[in-house]
Amino acid sequence: MTRQWEHAATSQSILYGRNVTNIQLVQSAAISCNNSNTSESYDGNQGSGTMTCTTDSVDKLEVLEGVVLLHGLCRRASSMNRMGKHLESSGYVVVNAGYPSRKMGIVELSEQTLSMILNDPRLASCARVHFVTHSLGGILVRRFFSQHDYEKLGRVVMLGPPNGGSEVVDKLNKWWLFKLINGPAGSELGTVSQSVPNNLGKVEFELGVIAGDRSINWINSCFIKGPDDGKVSVERTKVDGMRGHVVVHATHPFLMIN
Repeated sequence: MTRQWEHAATSQSILYGRNVTNIQLVQSAAISCNNSNTSESYDGNQGSGTMTCTTDSVDKLEVLEGVVLLHGLCRRASSMNRMGKHLESSGYVVVNAGYPSRKMGIVELSEQTLSMILNDPRLASCARVHFVTHSLGGILVRRFFSQHDYEKLGRVVMLGPPNGGSEVVDKLNKWWLFKLINGPAGSELGTVSQSVPNNLGKVEFELGVIAGDRSINWINSCFIKGPDDGKVSVERTKVDGMRGHVVVHATHPFLMIN
């Protein structure tokens, strides 16, 4: 069975048989695709993009595979609980990892967090290990695997990642309250050429990105060019090397439960 993300950023359809939630996109398209043998296009009210998987039923896995969930900045592992339950119900070994997102910079966070996760005994018997990340979590994965090889690495799905940084950081980074709330990592997510995301280069793993185009934070959106989710523009969720990109009508804080 061919399992592939088809990158078509300018397309106005998603190759699915019916409207789906983000959880189903992650579960069926980005990781599983185990039972997909046809593709149909539709004019999706939820967004745009192209992938080559349908949302047929997902059976239990024949080979044990793991999924690591990584939350975003100023969030907790509990924000990914719903996603984790759906993945567990399909037979994946799920590691929903918490990390102190406000305490360290991106380099230190990525090294400590990913090194700990990949040594988790629950993943030892998994043939492949996939990642589903929200926001900052995706940048940690990019940074870690730009420096380390991992032979069991499967697919990565990023929800609202600031792959090109965020204009919100550019505008508010000098405010002491912003730094207090978001910590060192938050200050490293700007759009300037020196920012961490903009120095990580092309991704070399199989990556699909799900971006949101709905904002409930009109103040933040005033700083952002183009459609955005209240934190990151749709355009800046993209990164060289990604296999697929889908836009859904959801806001940044709720992409993982949409």
